[in-house]
Amino acid sequence: MSFQINLKRFRENKGLSQEELANILGVRQSTVGMWENGTNKPRVKTLEKIADVLSITINDLMCESNTEPVSYESSGVLRIPVYGYIPAGVPMEAIEDILDYEEAPEDWSLGGKEFFGLKIKGDSMEPEYRDGDVIIFLKQPDCENNEDCAVAINGNDWTFKRVEKLENGLLIKPLNPNYETLFFTPQQCVDLPVEVKGVFWELRRSKIRKK
Repeated sequence: MSFQINLKRFRENKGLSQEELANILGVRQSTVGMWENGTNKPRVKTLEKIADVLSITINDLMCESNTEPVSYESSGVLRIPVYGYIPAGVPMEAIEDILDYEEAPEDWSLGGKEFFGLKIKGDSMEPEYRDGDVIIFLKQPDCENNEDCAVAINGNDWTFKRVEKLENGLLIKPLNPNYETLFFTPQQCVDLPVEVKGVFWELRRSKIRKK
């Protein structure tokens, strides 16, 4: 029940009615009402908008504590929401479900870092990543060359691939040679758009952490 309770509290702290928040987000008031009574959940992209409007983090929204807007428990453990499945194959519609939480050291959040988890579906990133692996991503809108990233294409289509930066565009590359590499020009990256949503931080199957 943490999300709906936190959403209502932060909305009221901001001095917004359900209708006002709905207008800012471009949704119906009834949609906000369903979020707050627990009958529906927003998509990941909408969660990002809500957090921006309320001047908080996604972790603040998802935290199970009903009294303090923090992203970790009193034990000093950061709880990272695993939002759903990310295709390691052909890009598919954005992840919507919150499957679970992963725990991490509290000091991960130092410097304002935010994290989210996604579960891999598919084999395009084998042999390094397997179907069913949980990947923890550092939330950020850009990456270094040849980093493994959660990438949104056309807004709602997410995929997990290696991103190679070229002078004339981006390559979105699978590690499995049986899958096709995608190329996008700088203009396509703006028009579609093609956006980095997060950079690989840790693979939970074998605890491989980004160096």
